Amino acid sequence: MKNQITCFFPVQDGTEFEPTLQTLRDSGVVEKIILVGNLERSLEEADIAKIKLDSFISTKAIKEFAKNTTTPFILLYTKTLPLDLGQNALHRMLQTSKNSGAGMVYSDYFEQKEGVLKPHPVIEYQDGSLRDDFDFGSLLLFRTAALVEAAQRMDEEFELAGLYDLRLKVSQNYKLVHLPELLYTELELDTRKSGEKMFDYVDPRNRFKQIEMEKACTSHLKVVGAWLAPKFKEIAFSAGNFKYEASVIIPVWNRAKTISDAIKSVLSQEVDFKFNLIIVDNYSTDGTTEIIKSFADSDNRIVHVIPKRKDLGIGGCWNEAINHPDCGKFAIQLDSDDLYIDNTVIQRVVASFYDQNCAMVVGSYKMVNFKLEEIPPGLIDHKEWTPDNGRNNALRINGLGAPRAFYTPVLREIQVPNVSYGEDYALGLAISRHYQIGRIYDPLYLCRRWDENSDSSLDIAKMNVHNFYKDKIRTLEFWARQQAVKEKG
Repeated sequence: MKNQITCFFPVQDGTEFEPTLQTLRDSGVVEKIILVGNLERSLEEADIAKIKLDSFISTKAIKEFAKNTTTPFILLYTKTLPLDLGQNALHRMLQTSKNSGAGMVYSDYFEQKEGVLKPHPVIEYQDGSLRDDFDFGSLLLFRTAALVEAAQRMDEEFELAGLYDLRLKVSQNYKLVHLPELLYTELELDTRKSGEKMFDYVDPRNRFKQIEMEKACTSHLKVVGAWLAPKFKEIAFSAGNFKYEASVIIPVWNRAKTISDAIKSVLSQEVDFKFNLIIVDNYSTDGTTEIIKSFADSDNRIVHVIPKRKDLGIGGCWNEAINHPDCGKFAIQLDSDDLYIDNTVIQRVVASFYDQNCAMVVGSYKMVNFKLEEIPPGLIDHKEWTPDNGRNNALRINGLGAPRAFYTPVLREIQVPNVSYGEDYALGLAISRHYQIGRIYDPLYLCRRWDENSDSSLDIAKMNVHNFYKDKIRTLEFWARQQAVKEKG
C-alpha cells in the first residue's frame, strides 16, 4: 500500500505542523504532503510542497487538490492543530475504501479537550445527511477519481462552501463510508456546551456562509431529483367545526419554576376571537400539576390534560392536545419555560395564516437567560427561509425556528412523531412538501436558556442520537420528495 496517498492540510506561519508531518510520514502510505495556506518559509524536503491559498474549504482549493494529485487517494486534514494517527489508521481507511468502492471514508476519533482524552464517535452518513455541519471529524480520505470528477462539475465558485459542495457531489456517484474505529486524535479548542453551539448557523455573522451553503445544497437537490418548485396547495381554512379560533399548546413535565410565567403570558393575550390554552401535563412530580390546577380553577380558558398513556414524549403530548375536542382551528406552540414577548402574539400569528395562505407559521425569538436578560446571539429570525426556496433549504438547516403554529386539520392528518427531540422539525418538513410555511421575522417570544433546558449540555453520545434521528427524518423526507418529483414526471 505504499505511495497511495497525497495529503493536503492547512497551515499558517506560527502554527506547529511538524508533528502532523511526522505522523503522516510514519504511516508508510503517504507519498506527498502538500501544505495549503500563505506559508512564507521555504521547504527543502522532497516529499513536501506547498500551495498558496487563502481558504482550504473554497472551490478553488478543491480544484487545486484535484490538479496536484497523482496518487489514487487524497487525504484531507482540515485542522491546523497537530494530528496524531493511530496504529494502522490510514491502512484501515484505504482498505475500507478499496473494499467498499467508497468515494470518501471517515472514522471515529479521539478528542483531546482541556487535557482530557475522550472517544468521539461520529454517525453514519445518510441520503438526508445534508446539513453542512455534519461531523465527519477532521480526517477525510477521498478516492482521487471521485474528487476529480466532482471538481470538474463544480460550476460555481464558493469561498466557504467548497468542501461542502465536494462531499455532496461525491455522494451523487459514490458512497460516503463511516469506519467506526477510533483512528486518530485531534485537539478540540471549542469548549462550549452543546446548547451554546447549536445556534451558530443562525448567527447573523455567518449569513454569507449560509447563503453559499444553500446554493450548494439546492444544486445538489436538483441533480438528485429532490428539489421542489415553489408551487403550493391552496387552503380555504374551512375544514372542521371549531369552537375556538386558536389554541396555545404547552406540553409540560416538571417545570414548577417556569410554568406560571408561561401561563400568564398566554392569558394576557388580547385577541378579537375565542382562544384557549391546552396544557398537557405529562405526570409532573415537582408541583407543576398543582400550579396548573390553581390557574385552571380560576380561568375557564385553560384545559388541563393529563394523558392516560405514560409513554408519551413531547410529540405524543402534542397529539393529545391537537386531537382534543376543544382544540382550536390553529394550534400555537409555547414551551413551558418560555413566554410570549407581548400581548399581541396570538392575534398576529392567526392573521399570518390568512395573509400568507399557509399551513404553518414560524415566528422569531430572542435568546434570554433565566432572568430574561438578552444573551448572544440575541434575535433568532431564521432569515434563511425564503418563500421560493425555503422548503428545499429546510433539508439542510437544523431547525425551522419558533414559535411554531399549525393549521389544525393539516396537523391532525399528519400527526406528530411521539419523540421529545426533532418532532417539530419533522412536522415542518412534512408540511412544507405540500404547503407554504408563513414567516414572522419580528420576535414573538423569549427563549429562556438555562441549565434545565433539555439540550443545554449533551454528551457526544446523546448528540449523536439526536443528530442521527434528524438525519433519518431528512432522509425519509428526501425520499418522499424524490417520489413526488418522479410522479409529476
